[in-house]
Order: sequence, then structure tokens, then C-alpha cells
Amino acid sequence: MYIVIAIIIGILSLIAAYVALHHEKLTVGIIATGLVSLFASILFLLLAAPDVAMTEASIGSGLTTAIFFYVLNKIRQRNG
Repeated sequence: MYIVIAIIIGILSLIAAYVALHHEKLTVGIIATGLVSLFASILFLLLAAPDVAMTEASIGSGLTTAIFFYVLNKIRQRNG
């Protein structure tokens, strides 16, 4: 049962990575990057590594996405 869930999450992660690389809007790319990290944290949880999963979810999904949006906002303010 876990292998099926892991395969589905892996496929969803690849789709989100493709969207992050090829979408025109930067905000969609940032959200897709956060989704890749969130899917990775779910996979870590399925692999019985809850400490790594919590770290990936908090830093990878949360903090990194927030920093990307902060920097994007600063760039947009500077360019007018």
C-alpha cells in the first residue's frame, strides 16, 4: 500500500517540478517549488524519517517559499 502512495507522490512531484521549470508566471513556479518540497517531506514520512520530514516541511516548503515570495516582491518594488 505504501509503495503505491510513494509512486503517486513521486509522479506528482515530477509534475510539480515540470510546472516550476516551464510556467510563465513566477508565482506559479514558486508555489510549484514549494509543492515539490512538500511532496518530498511526505515521502520522508512514508520512509519512517519523521525528523527529516518535519525539517523538510518547515524549511523547504515553508521558509524557502516565503523567502522566494519576499525576494520577488522586493524585485517588483524596485522595478516599479
